[in-house]
Amino acid sequence: MAREANSEALSVGGRDVYITNPDKLYFSQARISKLDLVRYYLSVAPGAIAAIRDRPIVLKRFVNGAEAESFYQKRAPENRPPWLRTVTLSFTSGRTAEEIVVDDAAGLAWIVNLGCIELHPHPVRSGDLDHPDELRIDLDPVPGVAWGDVRRVALEVQGFLEEVGLRGWPKTSGSRGMHVNVRIEPRWTFTEVRRAAVALSRAVERRAPSLATSKWWKEERHGVFLDYNQNAKDRTTCSAYSVRPLIDARVSAPLQWSEVADCDPADFTLFTMPKRFAKIGDPHADMDAAAGSLEKLLELADKDEAAGFGDAPWPPHFRKAKGEPSRVMPSRAKTDAKKPGAKKAAAKKPRVKMPLITVANSPDKQMALAGLERWREKYAEVAKLLAIDDVLIDSMRGRSSTWTRIRVNLRHVPEAIRPPQETPDPDDDPTREFRERWRKKKQAG
Repeated sequence: MAREANSEALSVGGRDVYITNPDKLYFSQARISKLDLVRYYLSVAPGAIAAIRDRPIVLKRFVNGAEAESFYQKRAPENRPPWLRTVTLSFTSGRTAEEIVVDDAAGLAWIVNLGCIELHPHPVRSGDLDHPDELRIDLDPVPGVAWGDVRRVALEVQGFLEEVGLRGWPKTSGSRGMHVNVRIEPRWTFTEVRRAAVALSRAVERRAPSLATSKWWKEERHGVFLDYNQNAKDRTTCSAYSVRPLIDARVSAPLQWSEVADCDPADFTLFTMPKRFAKIGDPHADMDAAAGSLEKLLELADKDEAAGFGDAPWPPHFRKAKGEPSRVMPSRAKTDAKKPGAKKAAAKKPRVKMPLITVANSPDKQMALAGLERWREKYAEVAKLLAIDDVLIDSMRGRSSTWTRIRVNLRHVPEAIRPPQETPDPDDDPTREFRERWRKKKQAG
């Protein structure tokens, strides 16, 4: 490809890759440039590529650096090197997309040059796009949960996986949680893999009910949420060695199980990982040789279903699945049941009322957090009554962008002094227009 102005040429595996605007700061406080980011990935390339090789990848692009807004790009750029492979994926919506497949260090450097600070591969290989070869266990702590609890839940996951004949490979998420990836034989559909993940999440919740939860609705969660929906088709998580858009440039670090009990996610950054990789290599290097079977997990799912535990809620943009429970938040279900014309059966179901209000919506997380602080100042006496996990900070994912939604659970606030739902400040939800069109479409027919 022709060299662009203000670019630096790197020779990577015999290919020329041009890094445009190489001095552009991607992490302002840590003083990390785009070229620094590319060189980091090249320093750990064998491990980073092992996690994404032969997999279609969604490009999560931070074209103006880690502090700016990002967007998801599924479709491969038209202006790409001829040596870069693509495959065509189909989605539940019926749409298709030609996505990039990265097989070597040159391809890795090329997508990082596009602003891909972190890497988001699908759990399938290019030769079989309908049968995942990876079960993904995402441990997502609710606000206020200590890192020690995340580690304890990870060790519960390890013990349970061993009981069902599977091997898990742990890594820090690079943020507040942990991931445990399980290599599986590519014999099951996305729906079956997700069903196995639901069974696993419920089993771990039973083993550690005070620490772990499988509850989908945030208002019902406590402790560490096992996000089974990361196994639904079209969902991706950051892969091993991915740099996360945090001020210290933390990395999603592969671990040995012996490291989990004492690890600190702050120890793994863009600055420390190259030395660690050079010293110990890739702790997940043998993962591909450890493919296991989902049969015992699916048998457990059958037992749960027979005991009255059916399907769990799917992400909101998926079609309603057979046997899936209502997609109405528990806090809203009771209110809906009181409306004229509501079914009596729905009104008889016991519901736990969760008084939630939304205080901020913004594509800029810092602006949303600033809005939360303004709300706290306005309702200072109420804010004193909130528990740590009463503030729900959600990273919302739309069709091509992300934004932050902040809600407050007023369960610990006497009804007489609960603030009303006001217009959030700021109130910039990029999906509102789409959802309003969809609502009108449903009303029309």
